[in-house]
Amino acid sequence: MIIDAHSHVHDPVADHIALLDEAGVDRAVLFMTRPHPERAADLASLRREMAILHDRLHGRDDQADTYRAASAELDAALAAWPDRFIGFGSVPLVLPDERIAAAVERDVVEHGLRGIGELTPPPGQAARIEPVLRAADDQGGLPVVVHGAAPTTADDLRTLAALARRYPRVPLVVSQLGGAYWMDAVELVRETPSMYLELSTASIVFAVRLAISEIPERTMFGSDAPYGDPVLARTTVERVTASGEIRDRVLGATAAALLGLS
Repeated sequence: MIIDAHSHVHDPVADHIALLDEAGVDRAVLFMTRPHPERAADLASLRREMAILHDRLHGRDDQADTYRAASAELDAALAAWPDRFIGFGSVPLVLPDERIAAAVERDVVEHGLRGIGELTPPPGQAARIEPVLRAADDQGGLPVVVHGAAPTTADDLRTLAALARRYPRVPLVVSQLGGAYWMDAVELVRETPSMYLELSTASIVFAVRLAISEIPERTMFGSDAPYGDPVLARTTVERVTASGEIRDRVLGATAAALLGLS
């Protein structure tokens, strides 16, 4: 089974399915999203969508109405394509600890979702995910995915590793190969058994090669679609691996085990 471990709801969803089909991807982990860059028809409209993303990544968009709208989009996509998408639920990090625990139980576990993410703590504030990790641990060790590219800092990655060691039952996935700090991410994940590294949007192909070489059992193919492309992301993994067990792990077996699909 080929599993894209990182994607966001597309508008329309059928376009996403077409991308997965073209890439030969069986299933994709699906996160809710507020921005929709795939809707953009020109530079001006893309700037508007990316401004929404910028605000979200810097902690300036936790309004209840936008959260509900994004959650409804995710629910619709999962209902339309239950055999292709694996749903993850997000949690507003601005909530008090007890409300985060209740949200994880209500909006993730009781909602039938497989994990939590993609969380986007503001730069320098990765510690804000600790109540989510505690709730995930209380629920038996739900996987948690955290945004790894800019504006995530090297200090944020170190904070995530420290938190992962505090909650070793919770698989903590750093997305986008840790962004500009990918070497730090590889080292931290390698030394922290409960951490995983998702490989999407790498700007340097040998970063993907080195990550897989250093952590072959805890690296996962992902596209970050619509920001990335499933065909290109899969091709990159296949370019830097030989056919066999390691490639199979990266392209889906590790994610399947993590998600209880194998």
